[in-house]
Amino acid sequence: MPDVEKSVPPKDLGDSEGRSCKPETSGPPHEDKSGPEDPPPCSLEGKVKETVHNAFWDHLKEQLSATPPDFSCALELLKEIKEILLSLLLPRQNRLRTEIEEALDTDLLKQEAEHGALKVLYLSKYVLNMMALLCAPLRDEAVQKLENITDPVWLLRGIFQVLGLMKMDMVNYTIQSLQPHLQEHSIQYERAKFQELLNKQPSLLNHTTKWLTQAAADLTMSPPTCPDTSDSSSLAGPSPNEATNNSEPLSPTMVLCQGFLNLLLWDPENEEFPETLLMDRTRLQELKSQLHQLTIMASVLLVASSFSGSVLFGSPQFVDKLKRITKSLLEDFHSRPEEAILTVSEQVSQEIHQSLKNMGLVALSSDNTASLMGQLQNIAKKENCVHSVIDQRIRLFLKCCLVLGVQRSLLDLPGGLTLIEAELAELGQKFVNLTHHNQQVFGPYYTEILETLISPTQALETKVESV
Repeated sequence: MPDVEKSVPPKDLGDSEGRSCKPETSGPPHEDKSGPEDPPPCSLEGKVKETVHNAFWDHLKEQLSATPPDFSCALELLKEIKEILLSLLLPRQNRLRTEIEEALDTDLLKQEAEHGALKVLYLSKYVLNMMALLCAPLRDEAVQKLENITDPVWLLRGIFQVLGLMKMDMVNYTIQSLQPHLQEHSIQYERAKFQELLNKQPSLLNHTTKWLTQAAADLTMSPPTCPDTSDSSSLAGPSPNEATNNSEPLSPTMVLCQGFLNLLLWDPENEEFPETLLMDRTRLQELKSQLHQLTIMASVLLVASSFSGSVLFGSPQFVDKLKRITKSLLEDFHSRPEEAILTVSEQVSQEIHQSLKNMGLVALSSDNTASLMGQLQNIAKKENCVHSVIDQRIRLFLKCCLVLGVQRSLLDLPGGLTLIEAELAELGQKFVNLTHHNQQVFGPYYTEILETLISPTQALETKVESV
């Protein structure tokens, strides 16, 4: 099934009798995928299914080739094709609906078949013209290829394959259209259920209140700020120079952003997890793990670049290879951190040494190799200066993502993070999506809590986003 998120609305929603509004989807023509996902072709189930399909089309060919021809299977196929075409129409496309009903009238086709006058190829060509009118732009090429087929059996088979894709296009478009309504319903439902629990347990927000209180306190210390923007001055909190004598009012939005960031540092042993985020706790732990992996990866690349120069790191292929090596070797980091980072240091050093040698450059000396491996092994330690700086910069990036959005935050990445830009974008988007949904559901509760933590005047300036 094509990815729903990749579907796009049709070009023209105003044409009541023209191209039907279905999204574009990707994928080669294949048998109808409206049901469960097809089994692998090499599997027993896949082979059985393919055999059944081939047997059906062979049987249809035998019927049409008989004298006189037998149109029983063809009639069933045309009936199903008619139903699919009608299902692809929008409610307002009444003229097309009437045209299809008349052109593929079941009773009329049955009478023609009884008199041996059913024009299967002619009707198939009509269906193709209708498909060209109704399909999404991405299906135009597949439909055009069918127009060159003159064998009625192969043509019908191709029609069913493309119609299967068109059905999924319509399903995707329908789901995409319903997503805002489903999301709204989900937000209202989650909030209503939480309110029911809160009515029974008035202390249900105690941990949430404590969490936001700590976030507000953290902002009075020395937080890093996002890059200067037209609207970030009120959201980014005080600068380091203002930390000890902060005259700027706290922003409710920034307090909440700081709270979300603090969750990525949460001690697993601390049971006072915010009540409003319990459903997201597992996903937050996964993001925390990804953040740690990216910290080490960026640190490894930064240290490695200082030993290999711009020649190697000017090659995207070389950088990608180091990233793949580091990522694969860090999968077992939590279970055996020392062994994992030792293996990383060995593999990265070896890759740099060999690549320099292959390019005819001066390879690493034994002393440089030992120094490189030593520095790479120290990266795993949180007190390591490279580890610490990269970790702070990634958290600053995530903070900016919450305030400014992912794309704007990528425009001015702190030093040392440009080599992991794609990975950062993925992490940032996941974090933004999670926090945005949570904020939509629990925004009213956060606003009420923050009003008690921030002066009434400022609390009115910026309400927490809610629905």
